[in-house]
Amino acid sequence: MKKVILSFLGAAVLFTSTATGAFASQAKLTEEIKEVVGTPYLYGGTTTSGFDCSGFILYVFNKFKLDLPRTSSMQAAKGSFVEKEELRPGDLVFFNTNGRSISHAGIYVGNNQFAHSSSSKGVRISSLSESYYKTKYVTARRVVSEQNYLKMVNDSH
Repeated sequence: MKKVILSFLGAAVLFTSTATGAFASQAKLTEEIKEVVGTPYLYGGTTTSGFDCSGFILYVFNKFKLDLPRTSSMQAAKGSFVEKEELRPGDLVFFNTNGRSISHAGIYVGNNQFAHSSSSKGVRISSLSESYYKTKYVTARRVVSEQNYLKMVNDSH
């Protein structure tokens, strides 16, 4: 199953155009996510021993030396709003899974897919089109500034 997920992640990133301003280093993003796919869910977790959704985001973005707040609701207040149709790899996607407020988050990886730490299955790739996530989707934020975008491009070479 892990091989299927990793293959799908690779394909999602391959089919996402860099000409449209995709994440600075899609290969690096894919690599960082692949390293932790299958890591178990752990409430409050921020390490490879276990992640919650926002801890997973912190871990990945720390690899790019980008600081974000600890919780998904606080992360949703950072960066700039992105229309769902304008998502690019590296954008954050947010969901209301508890019926009250933003309570889940992931990293868009392209091709309508996002990486996240699911409370039932750990770090995995899911589709924004899945009925569950489609109905729970709230917003997306671009937290990678153009300055950081250029820095990551240069760092990835």
